[in-house]
Amino acid sequence: MFLLTVSDSRGLSYYSEASIGRYLRLEPVALCAARAQLVAADLVAYRRPLYQVLSLSDSSPSSQRLGEAASVGDILRRALGAGGGQ
Repeated sequence: MFLLTVSDSRGLSYYSEASIGRYLRLEPVALCAARAQLVAADLVAYRRPLYQVLSLSDSSPSSQRLGEAASVGDILRRALGAGGGQ
């Protein structure tokens, strides 16, 4: 959510690791782990010092239910592997 909030219209954010860690109260190791999970889930792209929030794929399970949007919680649970077999 932080990267969505601070990104520009193309999803780009130039916030430094130190700034992000300070705002989110994350140690560098925790920030690195969180970033790795977001990258693995194709939710963000990262090339130091630039983050880009990526659009959700049209092939995601939520998009196959016409007219229904996925909640942020559903998206995060899928991204973190806690979807519970949905």
